[in-house]
Amino acid sequence: MPNIKPVSDLRNYTEVLRDIAVGEPVFLTKNGRGRYAIVDIEEYERTRAIVKLMGEISRGEKSAAKEGWVDIAAAEQMLGIENV
Repeated sequence: MPNIKPVSDLRNYTEVLRDIAVGEPVFLTKNGRGRYAIVDIEEYERTRAIVKLMGEISRGEKSAAKEGWVDIAAAEQMLGIENV
């Protein structure tokens, strides 16, 4: 179940921070609506890495659609990888 607290609970931030765990953010509301999410730094960094990876995958797909796909043998050759 999500951990949801009013933003006013930040007055006692120690208690709010105690409720944060990797994969379990604390959602803060303002005037009854979702406003902020507090996440563990590991979760934040993981999320940023995923967003970056998805962006690179998207760039690759657009490039392949425009310039054509490369088969695995050609990719290995370009990278200097021998097929084992």
